[in-house]
Amino acid sequence: MKKLFAMMLVVCMLLAGVSALADEPITIRVAHIGPTTGAAALYGLATLHGAEIAAAEINAGDGPYHIELINQDDEHNVEKVINAYNAALDAGAQMILGTTTSKPCEAAGAQGYIDRVFFLTPSASSTAVIEDKDNVFQICFTDPNQGLASAQYIAEHNLGTKVAVIYNNADVYSTGIRDTFVAEAAQRGLEIVSETTFTDETTDFTVQVADAQNNGAEIVFLPMYYTPASLILKTAADKDYQPIFFGVDGMDGILGLEGFDTSLAEGVMLLTPFVATSTDEHVVSFVNQYQAAYGEIPIQFAADAYDGIYILAAAAEKAGITAEMEPEEVCDLMIAAMQEITVDGITGSMTWDASGAVTKSPMAATIVNGEYVFED
Repeated sequence: MKKLFAMMLVVCMLLAGVSALADEPITIRVAHIGPTTGAAALYGLATLHGAEIAAAEINAGDGPYHIELINQDDEHNVEKVINAYNAALDAGAQMILGTTTSKPCEAAGAQGYIDRVFFLTPSASSTAVIEDKDNVFQICFTDPNQGLASAQYIAEHNLGTKVAVIYNNADVYSTGIRDTFVAEAAQRGLEIVSETTFTDETTDFTVQVADAQNNGAEIVFLPMYYTPASLILKTAADKDYQPIFFGVDGMDGILGLEGFDTSLAEGVMLLTPFVATSTDEHVVSFVNQYQAAYGEIPIQFAADAYDGIYILAAAAEKAGITAEMEPEEVCDLMIAAMQEITVDGITGSMTWDASGAVTKSPMAATIVNGEYVFED
């Protein structure tokens, strides 16, 4: 009898062990690729940190997946990004959250298309990122959508009719937004009274600002990243020029720019899917965790990557991804799943079609007393 009881006990323990193993989450290996060093590190660190918070939340929960996050630094460089991509695959990555910026993402995504590796970029917004590549999907708005929405918002809210555009003619992000903005502005009755350009090397914006001021621009549209925008705001203040400055998501981060007088950004408007001052409970939780972990307020890029990890988990569950699958098998399953899911994230409610572009609504924020405040 004792032997029978002992045998039954062993069987029960074995069955319990099998049951526990059956309940173990499936590990999926996701590589974050972005510039965590170099001139664009603010963006790459933001996407990495946002992804880390989401992965930690998922791993602490009772969902079907455990996220193993692999990080590779591409230094915002189209050559080094291929090295980062290869290193990620060598480390066992099944899919990519990245890359953070457009040109590197275009290059790595193209290689991923050949290799059949799935990409979900949090913040690379150029249409070239997804063009002719079924393996790349976006979380952020495409550049044309930002230009279109900006012109629509300015016209619909009667912010003014005389507009100056200052854009970087060496940057696909800036030129892509500029092109659709100018086209839509003409349809909306907005007059472009000044249009000037700059390059990545430009540090003096006296000519550009003077042209806008001399031509009576009531609004200055800035399709650019925060560093040149900060120089333009400083130049305008020196000239006592006070139009409405209207920017896009690349300007998020200007309030955290080292050495920048944030009072110069008072009243600046920008389109963005995320503001850290939102009272939404999910945003509040994310912001609090981010501040506790990294000692700073998250920018939109961090929020996009946070949503990105949850999007990958949702698509993986829909597709039935397992730990043993190779990237090639994962890729086609994820492509199909992405077109079937809806994800309600902290950057909005999102769906995708076969193009890889996201569908969600942009929102406008104004900088007030050093904080982003959503407009109605």
